[in-house]
Amino acid sequence: MKTAAILSLLPLALALPGQKRSGGSAPILKPRDVEALLENNYIVKMKDDVSQASIDHVDELFEGEAYQKWDADKQFKGLAAQISAEALEIIAELEDVEYIEQDAIIKIDYVPEEVSTPETAKRALTSQTAASWGLGPGSGVCAYVIDTGILTSHSQFGGRATFLANYADSSNTDGNGHGTHVAGTIGGSTYGVSKQVTLYAVKVLDSSGSGTNSGVISGINYVATDAPKRSCSSVANMSLGGSKSTAVNSAAVALVRAGVFLAVAAGNSAANANTFSPASETTACTVGATTSSDAFASYSNYGNIVDILAPGSSIVSSYIGSTSATATLSGTSMASPHVAGLGAYFLALQGSMTPAALCTYIRNNAISGVITGVPSGTPNLLAYNGAA
Repeated sequence: MKTAAILSLLPLALALPGQKRSGGSAPILKPRDVEALLENNYIVKMKDDVSQASIDHVDELFEGEAYQKWDADKQFKGLAAQISAEALEIIAELEDVEYIEQDAIIKIDYVPEEVSTPETAKRALTSQTAASWGLGPGSGVCAYVIDTGILTSHSQFGGRATFLANYADSSNTDGNGHGTHVAGTIGGSTYGVSKQVTLYAVKVLDSSGSGTNSGVISGINYVATDAPKRSCSSVANMSLGGSKSTAVNSAAVALVRAGVFLAVAAGNSAANANTFSPASETTACTVGATTSSDAFASYSNYGNIVDILAPGSSIVSSYIGSTSATATLSGTSMASPHVAGLGAYFLALQGSMTPAALCTYIRNNAISGVITGVPSGTPNLLAYNGAA
């Protein structure tokens, strides 16, 4: 067991070669939503060139065990743990620490509606497909759903969905329905934009739709490590959000750096998306929501960080409860997977592209100026696959 006398470690911690900072202490950051903060829980972000020995050293400077640890072979390096004020001060003095951020709650980005009957689902699908998506296959592309999990046995997936990792709870399935709905929009056989895409569930949110920034970072790190090992182009979707987080955004950057196209929900607070994460990350493709009448959704976040708009209101897709269940949901959570699916569609059609090039390609193929009520500074670009 680690010693409780953390202060006694200060001389040792700062005496190690290459450990003591030459300047001031590493910054200690806090996401803006005070109510979402987790007391005494911190994410320690290490520098990109850090050694494993340095990460292990930090792991010895506080009482207890890290609840998330990201080793030197990961894209995002560091750890998350409950850390006392005294230990935090010691860690902030270390040269290899880039910054420290208080951990916080992060949630799904949807507006609850009714669970559909088949008749409701049919009406919603009519609205969903009215924008001439010309739904394409996405064959040979892998789509990672970083969410509440996926009901992989759902008939919409035809054996194409696999549960890979869980950083939320002990249940390796979708106990909420949100992730299954998102997956259905990306690649369901009836409702999907890319009907032949391979779907991978990376669970970071529990049955209530909540998780932590550190858990999301672990999920992102998993995808960044897993995707390059597979013989497929990759997209990922994150229909979740919280107050702006440097750590979450840094992890998103790391995922894109690994070559994975990342679509993220703009958020549902009718506010500037620049104040939310991962929506505020410039390397992600940030998606706002529209209605079936081609209006900007009243709940959608906005601003110049938004890259593209997509249908987000009254969207029908697969759900939990049975292998044929559907639900009608609204939110930027529903808009983002349209763009993830569209990214898969274009990758299958056009071949390999960098994430930045793919987001630009999606914007260049969008229909411009057709959405009403778009807030000033927000691009009036409706996602479209270019099909007649």
